[in-house]
Amino acid sequence: MATAVNAGARLDRLPISSFHYRIFWLVGAGMFFDGYDLYVAASVLASTTQTKFSTLPQNLQFLSLTFVGMTIGSFITGFVGDKYGRRFTYQVNLLIFGLASLAAAFAQDMNQLIACRFVQGLGLGAEIVVGYSTLTEFVPPKTRGRWLAFMAFLVVSGFPATAILGYLIIPTWGWRPMFIIAGIGSLIVWYLRKNLPESPRWLEAQGRTAEAENLMQQIEKEAAAEGRLPAPAAAAPTPQLTAASMFRAPILQRLLVGSWVLITINTLIFGFVIFLPQFFLRQGLTIANSLGYTVVLSCASLVGCACGAVLSDFVGRRWTIIGASFLTIAAGWVYAHFNAASDPAIVLSVGAVLIVAIYIQTAILFGVYTPELFPTEIRLRANGICNTFGRAATVVSPFVVGYLMVNYQLPGVIWLMIGLVVIQIVAVFFWGVEPARRSLEGLDPKVA
Repeated sequence: MATAVNAGARLDRLPISSFHYRIFWLVGAGMFFDGYDLYVAASVLASTTQTKFSTLPQNLQFLSLTFVGMTIGSFITGFVGDKYGRRFTYQVNLLIFGLASLAAAFAQDMNQLIACRFVQGLGLGAEIVVGYSTLTEFVPPKTRGRWLAFMAFLVVSGFPATAILGYLIIPTWGWRPMFIIAGIGSLIVWYLRKNLPESPRWLEAQGRTAEAENLMQQIEKEAAAEGRLPAPAAAAPTPQLTAASMFRAPILQRLLVGSWVLITINTLIFGFVIFLPQFFLRQGLTIANSLGYTVVLSCASLVGCACGAVLSDFVGRRWTIIGASFLTIAAGWVYAHFNAASDPAIVLSVGAVLIVAIYIQTAILFGVYTPELFPTEIRLRANGICNTFGRAATVVSPFVVGYLMVNYQLPGVIWLMIGLVVIQIVAVFFWGVEPARRSLEGLDPKVA
């Protein structure tokens, strides 16, 4: 029964068609608003601080409880997604953070806003886990890295989108419209996502072979309308895994690598990138100039994701991660030695290189590498655990960054980043696998 449908090989042999683009945009639209909600804190907190709506300790609590919510959401959604399916889980979490975003726009004080943000975090953490994992199971191995990295590109587009909208909206109308945009957009996508199909790979892994076969025939019929289909490869024998398999070699090593790289990249983003407006304010810039600088640097995040999309299939995941990690160390060290107020050109140019390096890693680690490490039966649970550790790191990182900024200024924050990245290089070099141009089933390990 387990190999009766052969969903993996049949999906992998399909030429790119309108089906793939529809899946990409149905998943990607929600992921964009997930990214928007992730990055909106940078512009909003700079405004709430300036208008005395919040204090620095409240801002740190806002960020920390966001990540507490995301940590819980990441953990729960892994088990829900593997049990009840990708489609169901995706719809629920999008509804959660869409409604919470609207509620946040009408918060009467900072405590209410923090509470709404915690609920948003539940949906945001779930969206990241299930979104990338779902697309992973649909796209062919030859270009899987490119598709998933461009999905990360959509998520990261939320960074310049919030920076630009914040620059245009916040000085005149305040921060509340930023949450209204997120809420309305998310609910529109929630409605459109009713057309998202379930993953045939997941259906087959659950023993629901009749449903998987019926869905595969629909997908193949649509793809065949655009050209002759090649014959699928023979079904690869795959071990039947349980949750306990995650804690035995070699999946345990993959779990450790996936957890550390997500701890690192989450800290880089939410301990450095999201603090950019506040770093600039501390260096003497005005709120308008601070947001303007952030808009410029945020554009580099898209360049980084685009580079990641090209390099992930061409060079491979491991060496792209390692190369971008070394670039992060070099650019970070230079960046720490200049001041935004006195050396704007150097800060913007070196800062752009640093952001590119960080977002090459973002595209691959969130979108491509981690979901590929695990077999279908436990993909969301294992990916959810990795994201849980990654998000848990961000619960404490705002407080660590706040302490380092007060006592050691920006260089202290940069040295924290460098230390995390050095360990990431070692972990990926020695324990990382290379999934580029390999089928998901071909990556399934033999469990001891």
